[in-house]
Amino acid sequence: MVQSIARSTKTMLSSSFNLPLIEMDDGTRLFYKDWGMGKPVIFIHGWVLNADIWEYQMTELINHDLRCIAYDRRGCGRSSQPGWGYDYDRLADDLAALIEQLNLQEVTLIAHSMGGGEIARYLSRHGADRIARTVFVASTTPFLLKTTDNPDGIDKSFYDHMVAEVNKDRPHYLASVAPIFFGVDLPNGSVSPEMMQWAVELALQASPKASIDTIRALSETDLRADLRTVTVPTLIIHGDRDKYVPIEVSGYKTAQLIPSNQLIVYEGAAHGLFITHKEHFNRDLLTFIQS
Repeated sequence: MVQSIARSTKTMLSSSFNLPLIEMDDGTRLFYKDWGMGKPVIFIHGWVLNADIWEYQMTELINHDLRCIAYDRRGCGRSSQPGWGYDYDRLADDLAALIEQLNLQEVTLIAHSMGGGEIARYLSRHGADRIARTVFVASTTPFLLKTTDNPDGIDKSFYDHMVAEVNKDRPHYLASVAPIFFGVDLPNGSVSPEMMQWAVELALQASPKASIDTIRALSETDLRADLRTVTVPTLIIHGDRDKYVPIEVSGYKTAQLIPSNQLIVYEGAAHGLFITHKEHFNRDLLTFIQS
């Protein structure tokens, strides 16, 4: 068990922007939102997005006596943009510092995409004493990369291409993948052009360094052993038309590795199902949290 890393952290308000921040032991500051009263729910965003992407969940769940907390991962949004620390050990320790500094208990952890890896690594490094339940949404767990012992994974060339496109023209690349993220070609994936533009603008707030390093982390980190340590009740939600994190590679395998879980498959849903199917998704969250 990793010893507490919150000893040198502190909550502060930035005098320049009046933003709530948590300072990590390496000097990195994480921005967070903290809304409502009641049992705490922490939202962890995917790849290069930030806390704002959870607005349709936070505005709903606070109406059901829940305290909703979402933070910007290091390198993303309003958090610091250091040139290091984008591996899952460090990201899990950042989550631990947030939980410890806010002195949260009986937490529900909800993570989208690469955030699922942060849940898995947090529980294997820090244990479940403060955690009541977890939710993996279109998660990149357990291991995306194709290897000799993971033959059904995705070829490394796919992620090499992502890195090359980020280096070549990051704004264009992010705009080009937004329709795939939402599944706009699917019957239930229709979103407005403004919604796609908003998501791209959130992603562009991340640093190029964080964008590249987290591609490597989410694709190359083997979290199979970490998932076996998850002992709290777990909900897994995945779309069967997710082109970026196919359910065959992730959702089904995640369910096989976690001892106590419920898997819900959203038919015709893509990677951004928590927006395209937000009413259905929010009902499933509330049912699980209140059960």
